Amino acid sequence: MTISLSSVKEKLLRSTTMKVGLAFVLGAGVAGGVATAVTPPSSTVKACVDNKTQALFLAVNGSCTKSRSLVDIGGGAINVKAIAAAVTASVVSINVSSASGSGTGSGSIVRTNGSSSYILTNNHVVESAASGGSIAVELNSGTLLPATIVGRDTTYDLAVLKVLKGNLPVIAFGDSSQLSIGDPVVAIGSPLGLASTVTSGIVSALNRPVTTGSVGAEAYIDAIQTDAAINPGNSGGALLDSQGRIVGVNSAIATLTSGGQSGSIGLGFSIPINEAKRIANEIIDTGASSRPVLGVFFDSTYTNGAKILKLSPGEAADKAGIPVGGVIDSIDGMRITDQVSAIVRIRSYAPGAKASIVILMPDGSKKTFVVTLGSAPSQ
Repeated sequence: MTISLSSVKEKLLRSTTMKVGLAFVLGAGVAGGVATAVTPPSSTVKACVDNKTQALFLAVNGSCTKSRSLVDIGGGAINVKAIAAAVTASVVSINVSSASGSGTGSGSIVRTNGSSSYILTNNHVVESAASGGSIAVELNSGTLLPATIVGRDTTYDLAVLKVLKGNLPVIAFGDSSQLSIGDPVVAIGSPLGLASTVTSGIVSALNRPVTTGSVGAEAYIDAIQTDAAINPGNSGGALLDSQGRIVGVNSAIATLTSGGQSGSIGLGFSIPINEAKRIANEIIDTGASSRPVLGVFFDSTYTNGAKILKLSPGEAADKAGIPVGGVIDSIDGMRITDQVSAIVRIRSYAPGAKASIVILMPDGSKKTFVVTLGSAPSQ
């Protein structure tokens, strides 16, 4: 299979001791950020894996039918073999052909009915075919299905595809807000077109601000950082927790090369599934998605934080009384170091959510504002 991969070089928005070339998994950039941790519950879940389709089902009373095998998922150690067997059938390969070339990516089956199924992936995997071209989805069985784009969200670098085949195994959703640094994770996807590739690692950091895309058309991601090997073609694939539930959409890598693309160096980035699930559901249900709005414009010449240059009249910040000239110090306790981290943090909320924003006021004092975020259509 001939694989065509594109890359976009961006600079770190934070100084480092060495120059690092950055590449999307099909194009990305990375900005410095912070990491936080919470303590999730630890438990073992008994599940049944269909011996033919490898689909995962909840074990009723700890037992399975003759056509399914009982496995333990979760607990103190991750069972990569059981997770791979249970989830591989829910992760697909995506082949894209367009006038600008061809490429491969990955996706996860997130909804199905009797006649069709919906697949969550990255926008950058399919955007070249949005205005002409073809998309084919390859199931784990080898079946190749034509796919259509239901909707795309460039703001979050997400897209949903539809195939006219129903009753496919749907991936189980986890809760990305319950992840902790050090948690074991598994990545499944099709790096370089190699379908159903499984790698494992840990959550290396949380809330890592990542920007992807070209200048003026960036997506902002409040990313999960992982050292599980992610390579070009893994884009849109699943990052799974110890219970085999999707907690992230694999989207970007950092590389040390200064030109072209190289493989994983243990710096991979995933879109938290809590964000991706909201976007996917909106696209499937309505054909479009939304984003939260604070209603501020930042001073791009200011280098010591996220300074507000002007406000959008009638939007959330204006209604809350946040002043022009103020500098965002923190959002719900998370320190803001620059305008990228501010944008990423706001984008991590759903429209209508409340956020506590600490502002360094023009007179040097600090003041807390409780803001109800607005809503706008995503691009």
